[in-house]
Amino acid sequence: MEAYFKTLSQQLLNTLQTQESLTLSLSAEESLFTRINGAQVRQTGCVEDAAMEMALSDGQRIASGSLTLTRDQHQDSAQLTTELQRLREELAQLPEDPYIVPPATDQHSQTRRHGDLLPPNIAVTQLIPPMSGVDLVGLLASGRQYRGHANSNGSRHWFENDNFVFDYSLVNPQERMVKVSFAGTDWRQADYQTVLAESIERLALLDRPSIRIQPGQYRTYIAAAGVSDLLDMFSWHGLSEAELQTGQSAFGRMRHEGVTLSPQFSLAEDFSTGLVPRFNDVGEVAPERIELIQNGELRHTLVSSRTAQEFGVDSNFAADGEYLRAPVMAGGNLDERDVLKALDTGVYLSNLHYLNWSDVPGGRITGMTRYACFWVENGEILAPIENMRFDESFYHFFGDHLENVTRQTHINPKTGTYGHRSLGANICPGILLNAFTYTL
Repeated sequence: MEAYFKTLSQQLLNTLQTQESLTLSLSAEESLFTRINGAQVRQTGCVEDAAMEMALSDGQRIASGSLTLTRDQHQDSAQLTTELQRLREELAQLPEDPYIVPPATDQHSQTRRHGDLLPPNIAVTQLIPPMSGVDLVGLLASGRQYRGHANSNGSRHWFENDNFVFDYSLVNPQERMVKVSFAGTDWRQADYQTVLAESIERLALLDRPSIRIQPGQYRTYIAAAGVSDLLDMFSWHGLSEAELQTGQSAFGRMRHEGVTLSPQFSLAEDFSTGLVPRFNDVGEVAPERIELIQNGELRHTLVSSRTAQEFGVDSNFAADGEYLRAPVMAGGNLDERDVLKALDTGVYLSNLHYLNWSDVPGGRITGMTRYACFWVENGEILAPIENMRFDESFYHFFGDHLENVTRQTHINPKTGTYGHRSLGANICPGILLNAFTYTL
């Protein structure tokens, strides 16, 4: 795939006019998809997909487009040449962009992370037998993903990664569910069977009669999957420097008023995991690690070169949308085996759902409890709880209400498959809170 991308890119770059700049970005994959319902395979097959994005600039004007590739060189080359001409015609009609970011100059990188994936011809025989006797619905997405970049200023980048995600839910007769994402680079059958067996044990707890807790504040443990959902919110009205500069960020109090979070909370953008490329759409390479929040203090934000131009700050080569690409939250000193004992009496949340900002300046996030959430008394799970809405500020749950953080961290993969498989994951621990607000 890399050689094919190089060939197509060079053909297009050779046709540029003197004053033009061109950026080319490839997104491709070779994936196995196996869809399961009722613990039976409903659909399975392999997909080869590739798309090229093009951004043509001339002076302060820029136009962009994209095409799906056929992997037939003659056909793809002709289509891309036609698209380039269309962009030239469009460019002449566009207004100037005062903050246009030119393609990065002479930057190069290569990342290849190969694993031991489940062979497609035995996927079904490995997946299905361990789930015998339960109602399971899920999707296995497994294979190699590619990202490539080339531009007219001499930058060249290549990224390829083997990975899998088996995202599934177990359902009992009352339609209560346990949700799990089993992910990695190397498929280990013993690990899969262990994770699935633990899920089945958790499902049995949902057979107990549920209870409804009254609105109010309760001691709460939020497992890593729920913490991951909370961290996702920081990519929207969060750690973007542009949103801070324009008053749209929930972190304004930390920037302007000196407010801090708990010393137990640290968050970094860490590309050393190898889960996503370090290069962005214009070919700039971010630092391997950026300390965003360190021991509760805001250290850095996500700054694109466009924002740097507009507001006169230094870029750390974030993506254009200034969203988290490789978030890693630091673990603490609470062992997961001791979570129920440490919680004592309160609410255990496995997953969250439907999150949204309810008060951006105040950092308040609202959402629903979802899947395998329990009432705990004296360190033992008593019963599942009915779904509740929560509304709480991260200035509390990552701040003064944060009692402890688990030592273990977990990879919570991106599971989107719209258009193509998503890259990346949130790496984070679980958190124990001395109070968390449930509203209805």
